Parts: sequence; structure tokens; C-alpha cells
Amino acid sequence: MTPTNLLVPTYRQMLQTLSGLLDKAKQQMPDHAKALLSARLAADMYPLAAQIRFATFQAQEAVFRLRGERVPDWLVAIATEGRNAGDAPGTFADAKKRIDDALSYLADVPIDALNAGAGLAVTIDLPGGMTFDMTGERYARDWALPQFYFHIVTAYAILRNQGVEIGKAEYVPHMFAYLRPGTAAGA
Repeated sequence: MTPTNLLVPTYRQMLQTLSGLLDKAKQQMPDHAKALLSARLAADMYPLAAQIRFATFQAQEAVFRLRGERVPDWLVAIATEGRNAGDAPGTFADAKKRIDDALSYLADVPIDALNAGAGLAVTIDLPGGMTFDMTGERYARDWALPQFYFHIVTAYAILRNQGVEIGKAEYVPHMFAYLRPGTAAGA
């Protein structure tokens, strides 16, 4: 397994999942978009709007870092939007556009684009002054995937907490491609 064929398909399928979760939320609670996008699991956590922005940022950031490229300003702006999403949550259309833009970007990543990045030195500078130094392999394993999944799971949990009727099947819809015929509940 290479960094490219681990990360890019994972990011794409989970961003599609996130998009589907937002579709369900909009369908079930069409008049509550602003409240949902502003909802948090805890007072000291970022709201749903931020989780969406951070997930799209994380997915694209890894491509740049594992190519040894500087993270571009347009992408850093998405993370900044996420940190400010409590004051400016945007709309469902804004959230869906962020996801669609990330999916479009990831669709154009060549099949081996990130593979050479496993041995690169990667430095993560976080707001607040913390800096992490690691290899590209460790970055992919210990930062890129866990951070991405954290934001996807947190978005899912916020929606559930706010009463959107979603379950495990909506979180892992890609798994149904592997379902053995006749083994589904009620089959």
C-alpha cells in the first residue's frame, strides 16, 4: 500500500460521506441550516461548519505536504475560515462547495503523486506555537489520517446530537460495495 492509494481514496470516500450526511441534514431539517452549522458538541469545540472546513483542508493539505510543496494560501484560508466558523458559519451551499472543491482537487491527483513523500521531512506548525517534525510516512499515519477522521467523526456526532437521523450505514456507505449477497439484516 502506498501513501497515494491509502490517502486519496480514503479522503474521497469520506468526503462523499460527509456530503451525504449534509444532504440528509438538509432534507430532514431544511429550516435549521444555520443552527446545525453553528452546533458544537462542547462549548470549547469548533462547530459543524468548522469541522467541514477542517476536513476539506486536511484532505488537500496532505497532497501538498507529501509532494514536498508549500501549502498554498488559498488552502490556508480554508483552515482560517474553520477557526472563524463560530462567527461566520456560512450556509449548507458553502459547506457543500468546500467538499465538492476538495473532491475535484483530489480527483486530479495522479496515482503515484504522494509515494515519494513517505521519506520527506514534514513540519507541522500549529496555532499556539506547537511544532511537530516527522517523516512523510509518520505524517500520513500519525497526523493526516487521524486529523481527517477526527473532523469527519465530529461532524457526524454533531449532526446526530442535533437530531439528524443518521446511523452507521450513513457513515460507511462505501462498505456496501463489499456486502456479501444474502447477509444484510432482514435478507
